[in-house]
Amino acid sequence: MSTLGTGPAILFCPADRPERFRKALERSDAVILDLEDAVAPAAKAAARGAVIESELDPDRVIVRVNPLDSEDFVSDLASLSQTDYRRIMVAKAESPKRLAKLDRRFDVVALCETAKGISQADRIAALPNVVALMWGAEDLVASIGGTSSRKPNGRYRDIARYARARVLLAAGARGKAAIDAVHLDIGDVKRLAIEAADAAASGFSATACIHPSQVVVIRDAYRPDEKAVAWARGVLETAESERGVFTYDGRMVDEPVLRHARATLRRAES
Repeated sequence: MSTLGTGPAILFCPADRPERFRKALERSDAVILDLEDAVAPAAKAAARGAVIESELDPDRVIVRVNPLDSEDFVSDLASLSQTDYRRIMVAKAESPKRLAKLDRRFDVVALCETAKGISQADRIAALPNVVALMWGAEDLVASIGGTSSRKPNGRYRDIARYARARVLLAAGARGKAAIDAVHLDIGDVKRLAIEAADAAASGFSATACIHPSQVVVIRDAYRPDEKAVAWARGVLETAESERGVFTYDGRMVDEPVLRHARATLRRAES
């Protein structure tokens, strides 16, 4: 499974707030400089200038650009050509054909956040220039006329859960990384921890966040606890002296279980 080469907590930062850039990167594993929804139309030109003048580690920076069919997209890419940033997140990604025609200097994180984008996730993930997929809940629900991605108890509605699973499967089928959606309720730490832990166990490479306080919650959720690490090490050590299927700690172990153990150790080491 491909990763983004960073840790699991990726923090959004408005591109028109350059005074926050470095601090956002210091507090997270990677930063998404946002030229789209976080920036008002009148401030987009200044935001592009701020990105051009910034000096961050390009290996830990993703720049979210405006949708391909917007006038701002051309200006976004022209601005990024003046920087060392070569990883872009394309907002409202929907068209595999248009994504395939993007300048190959850029690696693409396709943000599937509309009904059309989710329905095209498989084809988008197959593109050579796409390195990761992310999904978004609020724009998705809005695109089909809904009003909320979550139930009153805070849990995702079925349509959002379906979209999340489809994007994860599409990315996994092509060996690409998958990024889980942001949790908008900053104060709901419990729900964030539950969803981040589920993301890690399900196979997501990272979870995006909108506030620095969410970073530690996500990191903790992705980090296997001591019991899980001990089990993974024990079962892999036992496998060295066993042939085929065997039993460890009362549980049947075959190759899929061994892959789970290896993934657990990779997360612990990272």
